[in-house]
Amino acid sequence: MSSSPVSQRHPLNRALQGAMLGLIVSSYALPSLAQTSGADHSNQVKQWNIAAGPLAPALDRFAREAGVSLSFDASTVANRTTAGVNGSLDTSAALSSLLQGSELQIEQQGPNAYLLVPQAKTAGPLELDATDVEDYRLAPLIINAKVRVSADDDANSVVAKELWVGGKVATSILNTPASVSVVTNKEMEQRSVSTTEEALQYTPGVITDFYGTDDRNDYFQIRGFQATTYRDGLTLSSMRGVREDPFAYERIEILRGANSTLFGPADPGGSVNFVTKQPRFEQFGQGYVTYGSFDHVETGIDVGDALNDEKTLAGRFTAKGQNSDREYDHSQDDNQLFMGGLTWAPTDYTSATMILDYLKTESSPNSGGYPLDKEYDRSKFYGEPSYNFHDVERTSLSGNVTHDFDNGFVLRSNLRYSKLTDDFGYVYLSDSAARVGTTVDRYQFGTDTEADQFNGNLMLQYDARFENIDSSSLVGVEYLDSTTKESSVYAPTTSIDIANPVFTGVSRSIAPYAVNKRDATTKAVFLQQNLSFYERFIVTGGVRNDSMDLTSKGLESTEKDTFSETSYRGALTYIVNDEVSTYVSMVESVSPPQVGVTPQTGRQYEIGVKYAPMGMDALFSAAVYDLTQENVTIAVVLPSGIIEQQTVGESRARGLDLEAKAQVTQNLSLIGGYSYMESEVQRGSLYDGSSLKGNEFATAPKHSASLWSYYDVPATDVSVGLGARYVGSYYFDAANSGKSDGTTLFDAAFNYKIAKGTDLAVNLSNLLDEQHVVGSGTANFYNPGREITAKVSYKW
Repeated sequence: MSSSPVSQRHPLNRALQGAMLGLIVSSYALPSLAQTSGADHSNQVKQWNIAAGPLAPALDRFAREAGVSLSFDASTVANRTTAGVNGSLDTSAALSSLLQGSELQIEQQGPNAYLLVPQAKTAGPLELDATDVEDYRLAPLIINAKVRVSADDDANSVVAKELWVGGKVATSILNTPASVSVVTNKEMEQRSVSTTEEALQYTPGVITDFYGTDDRNDYFQIRGFQATTYRDGLTLSSMRGVREDPFAYERIEILRGANSTLFGPADPGGSVNFVTKQPRFEQFGQGYVTYGSFDHVETGIDVGDALNDEKTLAGRFTAKGQNSDREYDHSQDDNQLFMGGLTWAPTDYTSATMILDYLKTESSPNSGGYPLDKEYDRSKFYGEPSYNFHDVERTSLSGNVTHDFDNGFVLRSNLRYSKLTDDFGYVYLSDSAARVGTTVDRYQFGTDTEADQFNGNLMLQYDARFENIDSSSLVGVEYLDSTTKESSVYAPTTSIDIANPVFTGVSRSIAPYAVNKRDATTKAVFLQQNLSFYERFIVTGGVRNDSMDLTSKGLESTEKDTFSETSYRGALTYIVNDEVSTYVSMVESVSPPQVGVTPQTGRQYEIGVKYAPMGMDALFSAAVYDLTQENVTIAVVLPSGIIEQQTVGESRARGLDLEAKAQVTQNLSLIGGYSYMESEVQRGSLYDGSSLKGNEFATAPKHSASLWSYYDVPATDVSVGLGARYVGSYYFDAANSGKSDGTTLFDAAFNYKIAKGTDLAVNLSNLLDEQHVVGSGTANFYNPGREITAKVSYKW
């Protein structure tokens, strides 16, 4: 059973949570609310006026007006209608009237909590039943958004209805005043994604693969800027040395645009939040085996269940193993994932979850690049087999505690401790367009990294209703403490004859050119507020202050810096009707600072509209934005080969993002997106004094578009998918010295249902094996080539 999808039409973004204004507005009523909110509302008589029409939005409106929690299986409500309810009735009678003829019955679970279940064929009149119905519960979504989104909706639809970022926001996407995308579990399975870059390829405003098959990080940009990444609302920060594995996550949420009031220090283009798989109070399981191109062998399992008869304790175990080569010679792409979690929910109002996970990768960074003079076969390798490695281990322990006081107050806390080791080394080409002959210079580069990080937050939310005003307020504190140790080597090494490569090995006794220990501590306090007026207007405000202490200890010196940055957010949402909302917003950002570098600050103005038609499981959105960042810092490769952070001044990006996700018919789903962006450096210069003013951003195409379709062939056990991804031309570097070609790539999918719960899925990425240069400097780098995988999976 899953939760209602209709809470997307809730007029109040229940957990875009709060700030000072709402606390002031609500304080005068707090004593009386605290006394009465725990009472049973079922006998309170009030005037009802809910019109006839689709049942789902009617139930949503009923729950809001009644002030009760209502949960149900989405499939039992879909395509049902109601005659509405009018007149003076108590809550129970009004709900019974609303459900008349729906073949659903009410099961009361608490003073103000109801569950809707299919009516037994022999059932008489609808009754309120206090029977224990835990056997039917899966972790329902309460319409007032006090608990988190159910994973079932993500498994059954490519259209997400709710946004959840670590408890800071758990609200209707339709009424969120921001440009938002969610890659659900179903979408990831349709496309058989194995990396974050693959998961985000059909998201508007996001550009991936601009470093080809380089695996040292998840490389993607949003609205022209490197995206900041989070896990369950907490920053990954120094834990980004490893590529995230989508199999560990229920969904991936993308928030386009600046928003430091929500997340803290973040780059202005947008943020990506990974939502970890959670234990559930039901038995479920999945196992699979995959074989594919480049001797790719992979197997995984994901199982869980309630662990006691009372269903107050649930567990989940997820594991994956992969052994593979890559598309070039002398390559490796192996990884292991182990994750276990426990959830304890002694009451409907209290839950605690702990998750321990371990991720290990043993891979190769890349091929060393390809010569500049012409196009080469992707299988060629110009590095050094003995010095082409990227080995990462990361262990994380995460905890979450939520308590609903049942009087409007909800307390949440998220904590995580992570430890990481990241060792890599590779040899790469240093080619030149003026080269004569077939001998190319090479350099070796390597880094050993150790990192520890603890971060957490504590948030208190208060929701209240005053006649025609809904208020949702949140105050919180956040803390981050991280230590990173790095030792890096860099030196020229032996050249190579690209016509007849001979591998000679490299020196392992080079003295490090940089040894650095960085300590960072951040203390933050934030306030957020939502006020909804007459179920038509939503005013959103937020403010956050981050105090940061940074220390960098090198070979010869120690540097320290202290920053205190405050960011603001304001938005107005107008709910046109139950299907359409519009908004205007202003948000600010502060990028994660570095010692000796002025913090980068950003501000974005955005206007958007969203449409969720009643008769279709769909969401359409459009947003226009104007984004400016000051004190812009970029990584510049100096003539010596050393990478240095340099402040180049001010930059601006303006554009349009369009997205459509829809279950068009019972058999056909579509995902489409288009982005247009104009980027410009308004002030700045490079290390040699050359001006960057008027230049476009690197790897920032003006146009990009994508379309993915998936069709279940009627009266068969076959499903097919086809997708197209277009990325327009863009400059390779800040100097705008070289440019890519605009390219369209195609992907395909085939699925055959062998038996109940058993499927065979065949997926092809880059179907036509198109090859083009995605990055260029001292060497060329190509987009990933065609890859074919076949997966047999079983679910129960």
